[in-house]
Amino acid sequence: MDLTFWFGCNMTRHGEIVRLTMRLLEAVGISAEASGGTATCCGSPKEPNATTNAGMAARTVAAFNSRATPQVATWCPSCHMNMQDFMAPATPTNFETLHITEVLHAKRNLLRPLLTHAVPSRVLLHRHIGFDGRVPVNRMVADLLALIPGITVLEQAPLPGHMCFGFQSIPGALAKAQRETLDEMAAVQADTLCTIFHSCHREGVNLERNHPIQVKNWVHLLAEAAGWDHHDDYKTWRNGGAVPEAAQQAAGDAVFEKLVAPELAKAPLA
Repeated sequence: MDLTFWFGCNMTRHGEIVRLTMRLLEAVGISAEASGGTATCCGSPKEPNATTNAGMAARTVAAFNSRATPQVATWCPSCHMNMQDFMAPATPTNFETLHITEVLHAKRNLLRPLLTHAVPSRVLLHRHIGFDGRVPVNRMVADLLALIPGITVLEQAPLPGHMCFGFQSIPGALAKAQRETLDEMAAVQADTLCTIFHSCHREGVNLERNHPIQVKNWVHLLAEAAGWDHHDDYKTWRNGGAVPEAAQQAAGDAVFEKLVAPELAKAPLA
């Protein structure tokens, strides 16, 4: 394998993004193995317990070392920062850590011929500033979207932090950020909000319920331009669609009830 695609723990609600990313890698000639879930956790969910946190991080680095792939491509900015800041320094690695946007951006000339389907839309790119100092994801995603025929990319004024997840602990912060985003979309006549990371996508999809917009991840837009099926199950569920029993069983009833059900029950922004 050329690289390990480390999609992390919190991407597991968005299986189609994982599958489409793997397909994009394959399309540009990169052989990759996907890895995520609790077996390769960066340890951040257990940060209050230093011993458990360190053990999970060391186990993940050891697992990646054993695969002997020269690169590990991250999806989650938290995983990426944790690998750089304490995982790799504590446990020596035999791989280079890149972000998935860096990998695909470097191969964008090979992506261009695949994107033959026009996606006529005015897209506001949902930007945060907290990760951009390490990896210029905002610029690179904008460059990738610019390969798509028919699309106009408009850049949102950057939000604090590296994902919308950080707003959860501040009462009213997420709703305020979403209202400002909707106002910005109206001002520039954008019809599509393009998320970069999973936390932002997860919290943004139900804006479709009360507002005449679409919310798509950048991977969805690339897949649409390639003519691939890019159906977003999580968005369907978040906007009132029934969750198939098989999907709930795959997650595990206890996990579904603890983590997913409360998200699906959240009222959309009025």
